[in-house]
Amino acid sequence: MKTRIFILVEGEDDVRFFGRIIKPLFISLYDSVEIIPYACIKRTKVDNFLKSIRLMKNDYIFVADIDNEQSVRDKKQVLYSHFSHIDGGSIIVVIKEIESWYYAGLTPESVHDLEVPELALTDDLIKEDFNNLIPKKFDSRIDFMFEILKYFSIDTARKKNHSFRFFLERYHLEDPVGEHANQ
Repeated sequence: MKTRIFILVEGEDDVRFFGRIIKPLFISLYDSVEIIPYACIKRTKVDNFLKSIRLMKNDYIFVADIDNEQSVRDKKQVLYSHFSHIDGGSIIVVIKEIESWYYAGLTPESVHDLEVPELALTDDLIKEDFNNLIPKKFDSRIDFMFEILKYFSIDTARKKNHSFRFFLERYHLEDPVGEHANQ
């Protein structure tokens, strides 16, 4: 029996990424896939929401950037201290930040088209580094992110970012159409 899955993400950059790239991978597995940004919601409300998801027997994924923590375990400890109803098995830690997942999906052809440097690995890419890579031809950071999503290759991202690959493997996700690029 299919149910609902809630993907709790930090902010709007995450909503864009998960809505465009990840949600389609879950559509065949659930009746409903909902993406919810939690950073602007009070911790008690988020914690109560996590409890209600469990009581309704639905699934969830709680996504958080590793930020300044030294390890995934340290980040999980921070989350446990903030949310008493969080399940460690439902936590996905993005290393370092969601921008690293965006950039990981750029193929050699797309870095050429976008006129950006090619990075072999994006595990250490942080928001500030990402912002410094934005070509001047883009009006904003958001425009650049939307453009990356047009070119995004799940297969390439899997190779360039360890936490992205871990996420795909953890949930046994495959790109249903073979590639997201140029959709």
